Amino acid sequence: MLSVRTFRDLDDVADAAGQRFDVLMELADCHAALGDLDRAHCCYRQAARLEPGRPEPHVGLGVVGVQLDRLDDAEDAFDAAARREPTCAEAYGGLAMVRQRRGDHAGAFDMHLKCLELDTDNLVALLGLFQTSCQMGTFAKIIHYLEVYLGRHPGDTSVLFCLATLYAREGHFAGARDCLLDVLALEPGKAEAEQLLDAVRRELADTQLQDTLSV
Repeated sequence: MLSVRTFRDLDDVADAAGQRFDVLMELADCHAALGDLDRAHCCYRQAARLEPGRPEPHVGLGVVGVQLDRLDDAEDAFDAAARREPTCAEAYGGLAMVRQRRGDHAGAFDMHLKCLELDTDNLVALLGLFQTSCQMGTFAKIIHYLEVYLGRHPGDTSVLFCLATLYAREGHFAGARDCLLDVLALEPGKAEAEQLLDAVRRELADTQLQDTLSV
C-alpha cells in the first residue's frame, strides 16, 4: 500500500520533472488507487496531452469514467485508446465493461472476446465473457478460452469451476466431474463444488443406467 510520504513525493517529482509522462501516469494511478478520482482524471488528461499518441492515459480516463458512472465519457476514452493502439487489450476490456453496465450483453461479449484474442491470460475478460455467456446462453467460445487459460494456469479454481458449470450445462458430465474433482483437491470442502459434483454424478449414473437398459 502506498504511504502518504510516497504519494507526496510523487507530486514533488512530477513538478520537478516538468510533468514527465511516466511520472504523471504513476501519479494518476496512485490517485485512482486512493479513490481521488478527480485528481487522477486531471493527471491522466495531462499525460494524454504530453503523449497524444499513447493509449495508456485514455485507458486510465476510461476506468475513472466507469468508476464515476460516466459511461459516455468512459466509452469515448476507451475508443480513443483503441484508435491509438488497435492491439490494446485493455481498451477492449474497458469497452466490454461499459457495454455490460448498459445491459448490452451481446456488445460486451464481442469486446470481451476481442480482449481475449489479444491477451488470452486476461482473467477479468475471461470471467466477464463467462458472465455474458451465461446471460446469453452462448457457451462454445467461452469454453474454448477457459480451456486455453487453464492450460497455462491449471490451478485456478475459479476458472475450473466456471468450466465445470459450462460442461454440465452442455451435457459433458464427465468433463464437469473431472474439473470439480480438481477444484475439491485444491479447495477441500468447497460447498458449491460439492453440490454441483453431486448433481453431475447423478446425471452420469442416469446416463449409465439408460445405456445399460438400451443394450
